Parts: sequence; C-alpha cells; structure tokens
Amino acid sequence: MSRNAETSRRFPAGSNSPTRLPFAFARDQQVLLDGARVIAGPAVTQMGLREAQRRLGLRAGVDLTETDQAGFEAALARVYNDGADSGQGADPELLFDLEDMSANARQRDLLDDPSDAPVIQLVNRLLKRAVLSGASDLHVEPHENGLRVRMRVDGLLQEVMDRADVPVKRIVSRLKVMAGLDIAETRLPQDGRIALSLGGRMIDTRVSSLPGHYGERIVLRILDRAAGLMPLADLGLSSDQQALLRRLSSLPNGIILATGPTGAGKTTTLYSLLQLADRAERNIVTVEDPIEYDLPGISQSQINADIGMTFAAGLRATLRQDPDVILVGEIRDPETASTAAQAALTGHLVFSSLHANSSIGAIVRLRDLGLDDFLIAATLRGVIAQRLLRKLCPDCRRSHTPTDDEAQLFRRHGLNVPEVLYEPTGCDACGGSGHAGRMGIFEMVELGETLRGAIDRGASETEMKALALGTGETLVGQGLAAAAAGQVSLTETLRVVGDVA
Repeated sequence: MSRNAETSRRFPAGSNSPTRLPFAFARDQQVLLDGARVIAGPAVTQMGLREAQRRLGLRAGVDLTETDQAGFEAALARVYNDGADSGQGADPELLFDLEDMSANARQRDLLDDPSDAPVIQLVNRLLKRAVLSGASDLHVEPHENGLRVRMRVDGLLQEVMDRADVPVKRIVSRLKVMAGLDIAETRLPQDGRIALSLGGRMIDTRVSSLPGHYGERIVLRILDRAAGLMPLADLGLSSDQQALLRRLSSLPNGIILATGPTGAGKTTTLYSLLQLADRAERNIVTVEDPIEYDLPGISQSQINADIGMTFAAGLRATLRQDPDVILVGEIRDPETASTAAQAALTGHLVFSSLHANSSIGAIVRLRDLGLDDFLIAATLRGVIAQRLLRKLCPDCRRSHTPTDDEAQLFRRHGLNVPEVLYEPTGCDACGGSGHAGRMGIFEMVELGETLRGAIDRGASETEMKALALGTGETLVGQGLAAAAAGQVSLTETLRVVGDVA
C-alpha cells in the first residue's frame, strides 16, 4: 500500500473512550490513538496494532489511518503536544527522551527506577513546558523553603513553580545525570549538555550547575535546532541594512563583528551572513560553542576547552584547512583577537561576535584586548550592534498621545514626534502579557576611510561615533523609530537600550 498520503480503513473499536498510549510505545511501535482514530506509521508493528485494538475494544466502526513517516511524526507531535502542561495539573506522559549520545550512552541512570518516577515526570514536564513556551533558559533554584523554577521568555523571567513539597536534591541530581555531570561533586561548578527530542523536534540544552547556600543552582540554555535560520527580512532589518549585510558578506577579507548582550541574537545574524557568503567556490569553516544549527555544505567544529580546543586553538587549526570564510563563535581573549586579525591580514574573511554595548564600543573593546590601532583599522570591515525588543500584541495594544516628556525624548534624538504611541494592555491572544514575539533593532557601521583614519590616530569613542553614525542610526534611534511605528512600546525601548544620546 502506498504511504505517500494518508489512507483509511475500518478497524474494531470499543464502546469506551480509549486511553492514550504511552509516548515511547507509540513512537517505537509506530501507532497512536487520536481520539477514536488509530494512526499507523510506515513501520507499524503487529504488537502496536494489537495493543491499540485491545484499548479500543471490539465494537466495529473506527478508522485506521496509514500515513508516511513525516505524517506520522507530525501526528505524534500534535496528539501528545495537545496535552501540554499549562501549569494546571499533571500530564503523566513523558515526551522528552534522551538521545543516544556517546558520552552518556553507557552511563546507567541511577534515578531511573519506579520509586523515583515522579521526579522524572516532573523534570520532563518542566523541560516540555519550557520548549513549548519558546523559552531560551530554564532556571532551577533551590532556596530555604523549597525549589523555585523560572523560564526566560522573550527576554524576561517568568515563574513556573515555587514549591516546598518537592525533593530538591533528587530533581537537581536528575538533571545532572541527564547532562552527564558528576552527581557526587556538589562543591564545584560543572557544565554539560542534554540532547532531547520532542515529537520529532531536536532540542539541544546546555546545562550549568553552580553551588549555592541551599543546594546547587541549575540553569539550562535551550536551543531548538528545528527552529531553523531566519531570512534577513524576518530579522527586522531595513532594506538598506540588508543591502549592507550582502555587501559585507561578499568582501574578500577582513573582520565583521556582531555585538550585543547574551541572548540578543548575534549568532542568528552571523549565521545569516554565512548563508549569504555560502558560494560553491568558497570554503567556509566555523569554530563554535555550541553548534546551534547544522549548516549544509559548511564544516563546523565544536569547542572543547577541557581538552585544549579553545577558540584560539580552533581558529589556528582552521587556517591550515585552506578556508575562505571563517566563523569564530566569540572573541573573548587577546589570543583569539590577535589570531583573527592575522587571519584577516592573510586574506580570510572572519565573522565573529564580541561583547560590547555598541558598534563603536566594539572598537574600544578590541583595543582593550590588546590589538594596536593600526591593526584594527587595517582589518575591521564592519560592526553590527543589535538588541531584541518585545513586539506589541496587535490585538490589544492601546494608543495614546505622546506626553511632553515623551515628545522631548524624540526631539533630543533628532526624530519627529509621532502623533500616537502604543502601550501593552494584555488579552487572551497574548496570554495577558501585551506582547507577542520579538524583533531586532540593528546599529550597523561600515568602516570607510574617514573612520579608519580616526581609529589609526587613536580617536575617542565619542569622536568615532560622531563620524560613523547619523541621526536615527543608533540603537536608541532605531528603538524610537520602532516605537513611533507602533511595533513596540516606548517603555520597552527604554528598558532595552536606555536613553543614551
């Protein structure tokens, strides 16, 4: 029977409403119950069909739907995610499963026994809720009276749970076992990784433990590999900014930096630049920590500082791989900065991220890392500073006329005062937050002869900023423009970028 499309036939059913099959059983046996309907994948087993029939009973009149692998995985995710834990009760199904990682494949999970099943269920439910909510981080924080769990959604922390009746040490140990950490070591910080799957979606999680007064604090950084890369137009870039990125990505050599705080989207921007630079005649190599997305046709290497594979060591090694374009995940020390500059001088195009508050601030940071002014002027080609702002929910945003203080803020930055501004209120569509998703704002500087000369003579940050950025091109100007357009609130702009002229 062809399985390229769903096909249906009759199958015995029972008089009672069937209970849902365990997730692991449904996935492995390629059969699931969708209400009174049975969905079978291409590798469905007789054992799976018999169990589905047993749960449905003997009354005829229920359809068996056969589908291909993609259709079955989509149905699996839909059926089991429909019961997503919203905090209103417990979902007994465990949707998260450890991938068969070489580091953990031979390690016996000492917590995985019937007496500790509630701990496993709770941990999996917290992870599931974080992924389905689009959280970037999950914080597990022991305190004097129990355990608090928070997740970061759209840049802000939200409390998920704060209870005194949970076994704190068992929950922390469960997370450490999943991440391959030493559960006997509670005095030193540790870092690990958990590879998870959720209904066919690949989720990579970085785990960090930190000893505290009431127990170890665990923070998980969640990377959804299935999210994919965003096209330039979806990043929030203007047409002029998109044209500048295309021009920078086509350069034969030099350094292009993305700056901003953690979680500002620097890696997404750099990956978009790599996509633009990806040509058949170019050899592209990356050195990352971690590898967030798989890029077809590009050689990607993972940093492992424990064995000496640092950014600097990885960058030096890539130079022996005959690269044309190199992505270095982050420039964080003088050695990496110097090696990147030497790579740019020898004819390579280097993309990297740097922690700085603005585009011109990146130049000052490179000086701080020990690069000479003439070397910065000779190698740096462009800098992108960025932030993420929470967008207003279009269904419930409320307009108001700008106050005198708000109008003065726009005038101070050389911008026209808008007729109306918008603020969040909250509705069912946005979950009461007043916001829906995030957008990027970008401050971009392309180094021309004038700015290079200023860098070479050791000009101050204020002088370089006056030469490089015009009215409205700063992060503050971009944020105010987004507020004037009704995309974000003025309060959100000031929260993220402040009011620095």
